[in-house]
Amino acid sequence: MALPRLAVTAGEPAGVGPELIARLAATPLAADLVAITDRGLLERAAARCGLAITIDDDDGTPHERREPGRLRVHHVPLGATEIPGQPDPRNAHHVLATLAEAADGCLAGRYAAVVTAPLQKASINEAGIRFSGHTEYFAERARADVVMMLASPELRVALATTHLPLSAVPAAITRTALERTLRIVHAELRAKFGIAQPRIAVLGLNPHAGEGGHLGREELDTIIPLLDALRAEGMQLVGPLPADTAFVPAQRARYDAVLAMYHDQALPVLKSEAFDRTVNLTLGLPFIRTSVDHGTALDLAGTGCADPASLVAASKLALTLAARRHEESAEE
Repeated sequence: MALPRLAVTAGEPAGVGPELIARLAATPLAADLVAITDRGLLERAAARCGLAITIDDDDGTPHERREPGRLRVHHVPLGATEIPGQPDPRNAHHVLATLAEAADGCLAGRYAAVVTAPLQKASINEAGIRFSGHTEYFAERARADVVMMLASPELRVALATTHLPLSAVPAAITRTALERTLRIVHAELRAKFGIAQPRIAVLGLNPHAGEGGHLGREELDTIIPLLDALRAEGMQLVGPLPADTAFVPAQRARYDAVLAMYHDQALPVLKSEAFDRTVNLTLGLPFIRTSVDHGTALDLAGTGCADPASLVAASKLALTLAARRHEESAEE
């Protein structure tokens, strides 16, 4: 049986992504790894890590096994040779071209899933290209409504809003937006994680979930009416819960995932507990996309010391989800 073809993008050339891919290739992961990046970039990254990596051009032929230390490359040339730790806006178009190939390749069936290494959003914007992140890029490319979820073996957290200034969050918490998000999370917990009746905890926006309107009215005016309406349809929803108590162990047993209202409301909890085991997952796409849960680590770039644990976890989750999708397709 052919191995699943896993597209892996290297992200920011001056960051740790290329070195993480080299270390991923050195593992016995049962996947046909296809790195979408510049061949020379990978070769230099492997040398910095002291790894002997064999890099083959990707011709699309299926492989039934992969030796550790071997991967294929879909070559996308750099705009400028990388200097580790120093992002160069001249490489912005290179980074976006790798994402385009990964998304289009998944949509066309060339890859079973895509795993992304971290990129530097500022460097792309400095090149004069408006860019807010992987999640938003893939959503636009696939013309899909999406939700960002971060998942560890112990906890799944989805976000109602993603990369917004804190001052813009309250206006973004609308009934329409929340309903769309909850429906995507509910459907994807069933489809991707095989949970027949997902239990979703919804956090309040304000401290103490608004404390009956004394600390804000978003819960009373927007969140609670929506949750009641969706419960009437049969969704199992808990909340709105105060964020400061929602993550204690006794509470977690009550639900399968948490919906947080904004980026930093829940992610510090998740990352403090399982930084090296947490995976960024985009829900709602017509293909599987996972990612590391950390940034470009420019201070480590070029040292060969970056830990690949999160990229390995992201790759393993992508393979698990791809296998589940394959099994479901075979049953239909």
